[in-house]
Amino acid sequence: MTTRIRWLGHAAMALDTAGSKILIDPFFTGNPKAVIRAAEAEADFILISHGHGDHVGDSVEIAKRTGATVISNYEIACWLEQKGLTKVHGQQHGGGFNHPFGRVKLTLAFHGSALPDGSNGGNPCGFLIYLKDGKKIYHAADTGLFGDMRLIGEEGIDLAILPIGDNYTMGPDDSIRAIKLIQPKQVIPIHYDTFPIIAQDAQAWAARVKAETSAQAIVLQPGQEITL
Repeated sequence: MTTRIRWLGHAAMALDTAGSKILIDPFFTGNPKAVIRAAEAEADFILISHGHGDHVGDSVEIAKRTGATVISNYEIACWLEQKGLTKVHGQQHGGGFNHPFGRVKLTLAFHGSALPDGSNGGNPCGFLIYLKDGKKIYHAADTGLFGDMRLIGEEGIDLAILPIGDNYTMGPDDSIRAIKLIQPKQVIPIHYDTFPIIAQDAQAWAARVKAETSAQAIVLQPGQEITL
């Protein structure tokens, strides 16, 4: 089975796997690095890591248009129902569920989660995605470094997707420490260069990944994709 993974700018990712199209944190409107408009996005499932506007993004609009099921924490799932969505699936940290495209478990993330209107967004999360062919993807979303990343790594991670922007999330230094804990085969950097405050040199980061860890760094430009 082939899984295609495309970076759409900021923390937004598109996965095409097991006959399903999955969007993660689809922030397009107001995103200077977005490579598509919300009206162009296709999805069967949408994963939302936390309540901030640059991660909830255009989820409601896209879900209403496409009929996608939205997966997030329970508090955000309830908020989405108040916004008129009926196909939502709430989970909580440490809990997994077998969706049609594979299993999703919510992981810890150290961040905030207030929703755009100030509502309670519950606790932020990352996603551990178990694909149908046995491969595993860890999308850390917005988080700082934490020691239990080692436990996530014990699952045997094929691809880690980590923020490197600093200021709001891990920066390059802590992301290197995270890679050493997770020990993924491959790693993609996200959540950088969208705005000046999170500008980073991704090529310099990739050189450090090669020199200091066993992982293969894959630096994508918004719109580029890899096959897993």
